[in-house]
Amino acid sequence: MKSKRSKLLSAPFAPIWLVAAAVMAQPGSAQAAEVAAAFSPGIAGTTAEALVIETIDSARQSIRLAAYYLTSRPIAQALVDARRRGVDVKAVLDKDTLNRSAGSAQYLANSDIAVRIDSEYSTMHNKFMVVDSQTVQTGSFNYTEAASRANAENVIVVRNHAPFAQEYESEWQRLWRESEPLPRRN
Repeated sequence: MKSKRSKLLSAPFAPIWLVAAAVMAQPGSAQAAEVAAAFSPGIAGTTAEALVIETIDSARQSIRLAAYYLTSRPIAQALVDARRRGVDVKAVLDKDTLNRSAGSAQYLANSDIAVRIDSEYSTMHNKFMVVDSQTVQTGSFNYTEAASRANAENVIVVRNHAPFAQEYESEWQRLWRESEPLPRRN
């Protein structure tokens, strides 16, 4: 009976295991892909916000951010700190950002981060980041104080998987092309 039950339980999860195996097996790479997840609210240091900041801090060349909202001061500061380290940081934000979190968007723009506003959709509801064309951070987590402190949210980070990152980077490029620059203001 136990073997029938384990077969029944594993059958619906087969697609999940196949996707996980595909992500983990990167042909031609000496380094295997790594996957990390975190949730909010969580235990200090293991929260979704902490994983997002750790991912930003790991950047050496580039960060491409697509975000619905950005009100988290620690995340905005981590992006600015990355820019100051010489990382090429660019962000596409939803048009409602100008109503709900204009201060954060302007802070990024005023800190030499190229910010564009996407008005093409009712809501540009993406929440992802591509780091160094190798790492993707995504999940339900909006880059907001509420997501960090009050909401049940998740973040997943897939590192060292260029083909996976390229899919996200291509989508980010499309969003970038259709968006309008947010001017720097002093």
